Amino acid sequence: MSRSLKKGPYISEKLLRKIKGLNPDTRDIIKTWCRSCTISPEMVGFVFGVHNGKEFISVRVTEDMVGHKLGEFSPTTKFGKHGGKMQKEVDKKAK
Repeated sequence: MSRSLKKGPYISEKLLRKIKGLNPDTRDIIKTWCRSCTISPEMVGFVFGVHNGKEFISVRVTEDMVGHKLGEFSPTTKFGKHGGKMQKEVDKKAK
C-alpha cells in the first residue's frame, strides 16, 4: 500500500542532514538503516550503504531511482537455486 499523497513521500530528516554536509563527488559512503526512505532528487550522485540485516550493500543513486525506496536496491535474502534431481545432475556434470 502506498503512502497518502496528502502526507507526501517519507524521507528521513537525519539522512537529509548527512547529505547536506557532503559533496556528491566524494567517495564517502553514507551508512543507513532506513530502508523505507524514499529516494529524492537531492540524493542523486551519492553512495549509500543500505543495511540488509547482515551487512551494508553499496547503492549508487541515479536519476532513474528517484521515487523508489532505498530497500528495493538492497536484497535481504540470498537466492539459493531451484533444485531437484535434474539440477543436482547438471551440477555434477559441470564439475
